[in-house]
Amino acid sequence: MKIQFNDSFEEIISVENLLEAWTEFIKGKHAKQDVLDFETHLIDEVQILHAELLHKTYRHSAYIPFNISDPKPRNIHKASVRDRLLHHALHRKLYSFFDRTFIFDSFSCREGKGTHKALDRFAEFGRKVSRNNTRTCWILKCDIRKFFANIDHAILLSILDMYVLDKNILWLFRVIIESFETRPGVGLPLGNLTSQLFVNVYMNEFDQYMKHALKAQQYIRYADDFVVLSEDKVWLESILPQMQRFLKDQLHLQLHPQKVSIATLASGVDFLGWVHFPKHRVLRTVTKKRMLRRITQHPTQATFQSYYGMLQHGNAEKIIKEVRNAEWIML
Repeated sequence: MKIQFNDSFEEIISVENLLEAWTEFIKGKHAKQDVLDFETHLIDEVQILHAELLHKTYRHSAYIPFNISDPKPRNIHKASVRDRLLHHALHRKLYSFFDRTFIFDSFSCREGKGTHKALDRFAEFGRKVSRNNTRTCWILKCDIRKFFANIDHAILLSILDMYVLDKNILWLFRVIIESFETRPGVGLPLGNLTSQLFVNVYMNEFDQYMKHALKAQQYIRYADDFVVLSEDKVWLESILPQMQRFLKDQLHLQLHPQKVSIATLASGVDFLGWVHFPKHRVLRTVTKKRMLRRITQHPTQATFQSYYGMLQHGNAEKIIKEVRNAEWIML
């Protein structure tokens, strides 16, 4: 039996929790006009939102769509300020509970995890499987096709139902989840804080299958990208159709056919923006080009410092020199 979430609906929607969520939500947003407008009547807005939730008359507002390139084109859907406030209030109560249910090697949108920790874990697994580079290390790399756009609402709600007994909380889940769809009953918006948590809850079913049913000990997932490392290529080939079947049957997801590969670590494996080798990793060419383009577009001290931090996690001495030259010229 799965562990149960014990916080009550009343705690989640309380004025106190909504106000505490506001202090977290507003960080870095003081210049946003919609945020300023909401803050002008904050107490009234929070009390109205609380009353609507308490009496279940709350309805999620429409989203504002816009496009970004990060690095590939993505369609983001922005919720209203009051809806985003509710997302934060819900997330701050749910996160620590669900985080305890996740496997150690899930790295996306989790406190104390992130890209850099995933890269270090990859290197650790590479050394372990290759026995300090004395054996061939094979890597199965996969990517889920249109990840957020294909999350099935009914399946997600059924997973959440296994952890949460309070029907009022389940009602709130349903209102938020069903506020968006790419087609009937399917899809989560990229812009929602709750979406980040919900996709981890969704994919935790797959993570547990990988670790416990398929016994994939050297398995790492970051959002919709994941790798399995092994010294046995035949075993990796044998588990691939089982993975595909589980994703299709249990989660209604598919692997991207052009983004599934099995290669040796010695030949170089592209994962999370870096190409990994037995003793080092180098920045992927497209990542380097995107970085230099953004520096040209936004030549601020913060931009340079951000990329210096990123480049410290690989063999990038030549690129660091290029960035330092650009900084000297532009600043």
